Amino acid sequence: MASIFLRFPQGRAKALTLSYDDGVEQDMRLVEIMNRHGLKGTFNLNSGLYAPEGTVYPKGQIHRRMTERQVTETFLNSGQEIAVHALTHPFLEQLPPAMVAREIIRDRENLESQFGTIVRGMAYPYGTYSDSVVETIKACGIVYARTVESSHSFNLPTDWLRLKPTCHHDSEALMPLAKQFAEESPRHAPWLFYLWGHSYEFEANNNWHVIEEFASYMGGREDIWYATNIEVYDYVDDFNRLQFSVESTRVRNPGARRLWFECDGRLYEIGPGETLEIA
Repeated sequence: MASIFLRFPQGRAKALTLSYDDGVEQDMRLVEIMNRHGLKGTFNLNSGLYAPEGTVYPKGQIHRRMTERQVTETFLNSGQEIAVHALTHPFLEQLPPAMVAREIIRDRENLESQFGTIVRGMAYPYGTYSDSVVETIKACGIVYARTVESSHSFNLPTDWLRLKPTCHHDSEALMPLAKQFAEESPRHAPWLFYLWGHSYEFEANNNWHVIEEFASYMGGREDIWYATNIEVYDYVDDFNRLQFSVESTRVRNPGARRLWFECDGRLYEIGPGETLEIA
């Protein structure tokens, strides 16, 4: 029986993505750092909590939400993904399903109008959820939702609506995990490093050097695919729709995306609509 493993674009076995919440002023600096080092990720926004234009925050306030204009200027055409964080950042598991749906749909509507895109991803406010919340957000068109439950692993998600990141940027395991990820190679299944946090925490803890060091160390590597959350989801989803013959000697790609996979140690590339004979 053939052993078949997903490979990311250009046959890479590793991917890196980031996820940051709340749409705060410190996101501007984080986007600059990410773009400078070629990192990509997703910013989860509460469109019902944008600061009014002209807001002046008290001296020393750390959590400073951006205005709608600032959010647009920061993320539009930045190469980063915009995702739902619920309209008003409530504890979703404490709400009836109809109110959960309103929080998600209204946030989607606002962000899609603001950015001229289709928003399908999410991070749970406060990291809390329930089975009912999961079912509701799925019905609202959300295909992945990030939790705050760090896995400290590089495994691809198996439950995209209860997505566990690798770690928070303040974890003591951050750089040891980064070095393992960068210096070692997957033997079989591909690896995903998924980093999450809030950019205001860098200011609160006076440790912007943490993300600078991480980005400098992890960026610019030819064997890593740098992608947004939705790009990773869509690629894996398309791979899972590949159609294999019973004896695994033939494969068809019914989708519109070029895909890579490894079969018995040999790398294959298959284009949209293409059928391949494989060893």
